[in-house]
Amino acid sequence: MATTTGATRTHDESSKGKAGDTHNKGQQAMDKAKDVAGNVAGKAKDMASTVGNKAEDATHAVGSGMQSLAGTMRENMPHGGMLGSATSSIASGLDSTGRYLKEEGLSGIADDMTNLVRRNPLPAMLCGVALGFILARATSRS
Repeated sequence: MATTTGATRTHDESSKGKAGDTHNKGQQAMDKAKDVAGNVAGKAKDMASTVGNKAEDATHAVGSGMQSLAGTMRENMPHGGMLGSATSSIASGLDSTGRYLKEEGLSGIADDMTNLVRRNPLPAMLCGVALGFILARATSRS
């Protein structure tokens, strides 16, 4: 009977050892998964930051291009008459829009849109409904 009890203890201890090993392996797997998830999240954050910076740079480049186009129009188009007046108005609009894009960028545009919606909630809501209606009509015909 003592032999059986000793064998049972050895079996129980070996079962506990196996359970402990399984627990340790499970914990190691969890830690590894957390590390991998953290690395993926970090890389995704870096990628999003890079994309955001490139979008801001592109916005600034578009603004510079618009200002350059405005200067070219002022130099090469007629200065008098109806055509000259129209050219001057278009060039002024391009110049001011280009300056706005260069100075504010995408974040400035988003802030301005947010403020516009806060100051005018009903027209913003009506514009959203109209846009939704137009998109629904455009996609349902396809």
